[in-house]
Amino acid sequence: MALRAKLLGGGYYVPDRVLTNADLEKMVDTSDEWIVRRTGIRERRIADEDMYSSDMAVIAARRALENTGTKAEEIDLILVATCTPDMFTPSVACMVQAQLGAPQAAALDVNSACAGFIAALTVANQFIGTGYYKKILVIGAENLTKMTDYKDRNTCILFGDGAGAFVVEASEEGGILATDIGADGAGGRNLTSLAFRNDEAEIAKRVSGNKQTLWMDGSEVLKFAVRIMVQSTRTVLEKAGLTLDDISLIVPHQANIRIIDGAVKRLGISHDKAFVNIEKYGNISSACIPIALCQAIEEGRAKKGDKIVLVGFGGGLTWGSAVIEL
Repeated sequence: MALRAKLLGGGYYVPDRVLTNADLEKMVDTSDEWIVRRTGIRERRIADEDMYSSDMAVIAARRALENTGTKAEEIDLILVATCTPDMFTPSVACMVQAQLGAPQAAALDVNSACAGFIAALTVANQFIGTGYYKKILVIGAENLTKMTDYKDRNTCILFGDGAGAFVVEASEEGGILATDIGADGAGGRNLTSLAFRNDEAEIAKRVSGNKQTLWMDGSEVLKFAVRIMVQSTRTVLEKAGLTLDDISLIVPHQANIRIIDGAVKRLGISHDKAFVNIEKYGNISSACIPIALCQAIEEGRAKKGDKIVLVGFGGGLTWGSAVIEL
């Protein structure tokens, strides 16, 4: 049998500081009722000024290693999905490698925005499938609040910080049964954050005028998100030779409850088949899915032998889905 990447177990970290809707009411023209109705979010976690994506990634990684009884020296490759790196170089993965004490591991970042964890899992599955590596640490880590425009009431209500990590290893049973990743670069300008590029039109869109903050055309992203989450879920199930009846749980990207509800309705499944924690954490980009999967396992909603769909979308525009068997 061909080798597949099996998720042994994970760990996650969210900062202690909570930013509630009541807090946001004091910062921008908004209300708890408006935020909950439009997004489903009631609070989100905020990293301290001196905490970055690498710091959260290391904590989540150490918990994943501990929970699976894995030593850092056993890891062949560290993959970090992030669109909020501490630095352009070194990569977050290299910083994690140094702090974990895993000098034998290769290390690289994957930037597919909110779909990044699925993209990183796909990369890991390819390395393991070819026999190139046996054990890989896959992490989603984001510090979105440092790029959030707190003068923009349409986006500042959405984002939080955190990290989730999983140890994956070569297995002939279970594991990643299929993945589907893709991109629509033509729609990339619907969600942007500028680095070196000076673009007057882009800067003018930002309420604060700060080009490094995130700007989003929410209505366009929402339409794309519902359509692509349904499409990618159906595609990955077809690749795996399965139907929704075979799936115990769907773990979607936690961007907006309206997107999740729309996808659930179009897929024709019950709401209790989708794991949702957006109320407490908001959108943590590539960290959403690994954190949610860790919590689903903790709560007993995802158990050994279960077949689960992970599905997300993000800036780029990008998307990704995976069918896994725990």
